[in-house]
This record gives sequence, C-alpha cells and structure tokens, in this order.
Amino acid sequence: MHLIQNIIARHKSGYHAGIFSNCSANEYVLRAVMRRCKAKGLPALIEATANQVNQDGGYTGQTPKAFYDWCHAIAKREGFDPSMLILGGDHLGPLTWTHLNETEAMPKAERLIYEYVYAGFTKIHIDTSMHLASDDPNQRLSDAVIAQRGAALCAVAEQAFADRKKEVPDAVSPIYVIGSEVPIPGGALEQETLGVTSSESCLATISAFHQAFAEKGLCDAWKRVVAVVVQPGVEFSEDDVFVYNSEKARTLCLSIKDQPFAFEGHSTDYQPRPALYEMVRDGIVILKVGPALTFALREALFALEHIEKILLQDRGIGLSGFADVLEAAMLENPGYWNKHYHGDDSKQRINRAYGFSDRARYYLNQPTVQEAIHRLVTNLEHPIPLPLLSQFMPIQYARVRDGLIENKIDNLILDRIGDCADDYIFALEHGQE
Repeated sequence: MHLIQNIIARHKSGYHAGIFSNCSANEYVLRAVMRRCKAKGLPALIEATANQVNQDGGYTGQTPKAFYDWCHAIAKREGFDPSMLILGGDHLGPLTWTHLNETEAMPKAERLIYEYVYAGFTKIHIDTSMHLASDDPNQRLSDAVIAQRGAALCAVAEQAFADRKKEVPDAVSPIYVIGSEVPIPGGALEQETLGVTSSESCLATISAFHQAFAEKGLCDAWKRVVAVVVQPGVEFSEDDVFVYNSEKARTLCLSIKDQPFAFEGHSTDYQPRPALYEMVRDGIVILKVGPALTFALREALFALEHIEKILLQDRGIGLSGFADVLEAAMLENPGYWNKHYHGDDSKQRINRAYGFSDRARYYLNQPTVQEAIHRLVTNLEHPIPLPLLSQFMPIQYARVRDGLIENKIDNLILDRIGDCADDYIFALEHGQE
C-alpha cells in the first residue's frame, strides 16, 4: 500500500494519524521539511502545483521530471530516506489553460498529468473544478462535468503509470484526490465568501466521480481514491486568518466517517496548533501548507538583513539590500500580486513585503533576488553575535544557546522554516502523547 493509504487506514481504525503536505518549490523549504521529518521518522510529502511545474516549465522553469530529480537530489544531500519521500501533483487539470476551450485545454491537462505520473509522482490531486472558455461563466459547473473531466484525466494517469511500470517494475501505484469544491491555489478568499462544504454536496461529488470512473472502466483506480478536497472553513487573506471551527464542520466530517475516504484540507497555512490537531482528529487527514513556509523563510531573511546592516554598514562591505531588491522585482513584474493585494499604495507596499498571502514567494527564484540572498548568506558566513540573534531571531537564539542548532546562517534559516513544520508535526503527534 501507498504510505498515505496506510495513514488513512490507521485513522479509520481509530488512531490519531495524518500527514502534512508541503506545496513549495523552494530549496530552503524542502530542506527544512526533510530535516524535520527525518528527525521525527515521518514521511515527507512534497507537492508541486500545476502552474508551478508543468510540461512547459511553469513559473519555476521545471518540468515534472526535472522537479522529481531535483527533490531526490536534495533528499540525497540531506540524507533523507527516498522511500519516505512522497511527491505529489497539486491542482492537476486545466488550471493553467482556463482561457482555452475544452477541446484545447483538456489535451494539455492530459499531457500534464501524464508527465507527472510517468515521472514518478504518486499522489495525484485531480482538479477539474475550474471554468474553461467554452463553459457558461454564469453557471456553476455541474458535478457531472467536473467528474467526467476528472475521470478522463485519471484514465491518462493510469496509462502513464502502466508505461512507467514497464521501466520501473516496483513502482508504487498512484493514489488520487478528487473534489469539486476546491479552494483556489494559494488561498486568500475573502471572509464573506467562506463557507463549509455541505455534507450533501460532498456526497454528491463522491457519487458523481464514482459514476464517471465506472463509466471509464476505472474500477481499480477508484480503489485508490483516498481523499476528497472540501472547504472545512479554513482560509487566509492578505492580513487575516480564518481559524477552523470544529463544530461548524461537524456535519461535514461525520458524512464520511464510515466511508474509506478522508478529507484533504487546503489553505491550512497559519492555523494555530490546536486547530490543526482538531482538523486531523475530525478526519481532515491531509493538511496542505505552502505560503506559510515561504512566509517563514522571508521572515528569516528580513531578520538576517537587519543583522547584516548592523554588523557591516560601517565596514565598506557591499550589503545585500534584500528587501529593496525583492520590492523592486515585485514592482517590475506585478502580475503575481496585483490582483491579490488591495487598498492604497501604502497598504499594498506593506502587503507585498509582509502579507499572509505571501505573493513574494513567486519572486524568490528570480536572478536579482537570488543574487541578493547569496550576498546576504555570504556576508553572514561567520557566527552571528548572540545579542543580535536574540533581538531578531529569539527562538533560534534560544536553540543556539542551548546547543540544539549551530550558529550558522543556513541552520538559522532552515530552523525558522522548521518552526512552521513543527506546528503540523504537533497536530500529527499530539493525539499519540
């Protein structure tokens, strides 16, 4: 069985069990997650999103095969057991081609999902919930249409796996996540639009997908559908977090208590630890996090830049100017943030740097920003004076003081990101204490 199937089976047997999914293509993030998971003996689930990694390269410039190889190379450097590394594809469907008609968008989505599965990704979130150019924009897509398109993509995924298995005989069969009420990638709905998926809607979705899979002859694949994406009432905006309310989600969570499926929760970023624990307890077994991880990375880099200025401003050494370089990159190419940040110029400026939506993550791999990060790391290659570390990174200071981490800039950055991973590890382990 797939590792995630085992986790869900344990949960269905009455144990407190779950997994957190890291939706990021940032090397610092992946290293930090692998280190935390390795220390706890947990599998590391890393997911690439369709607009991030695809057959055309996505905004990271990586194809599925390139991303797969890159993640395994990082795992090797970190000494992370490759058998505990799970790679997934998030929002696999026509997400990137919604401006096209169905006859044009679906073949591209089919190619996308084929490349993911053939490359070795084994957790596949099939997402066909978005309108295409040929769909009536004034009408909600029916469950039947969403499910039929999803089944068509699953058939392609099954063929891709059959082709992969010829080359890798011990390849693990892919598992699938379905749904029709799928939150937008990256989060950030407005509060007034946020609601909990009804149990009736959830069961109707499952029924529609079951029928569509059966019509396509995908009975074996249906046995590997492990989770349904729903909206359990969690979300975040540029400056607010909508915290999980177990009572409001009670009816929804009870609706699949006696079914083999679990729920997958998207946009769980910034949830407090007790809320994450309650989500796992209630059956939201897969917790997806993304922006919160790069938000923690950005916080670390901003803190370290303050230290850099204090230490080096009078020494004639060229400073990184990281925050200014990042702001300049965002202003030069506003396409990744201007539809997400509202208000006057001052509010937008604050949100570009600090907003929970963390649109800054789209710019971290740009050459000028990478150069600034490299200079920052180089400038701080010697141990940072403890009083400055206490001022700007107090949690990491305490760990350095107590001998838990070394006072090296790489360790400080990775440990700050690890603070975010720790919230999810708490949610997974707390019920076992």
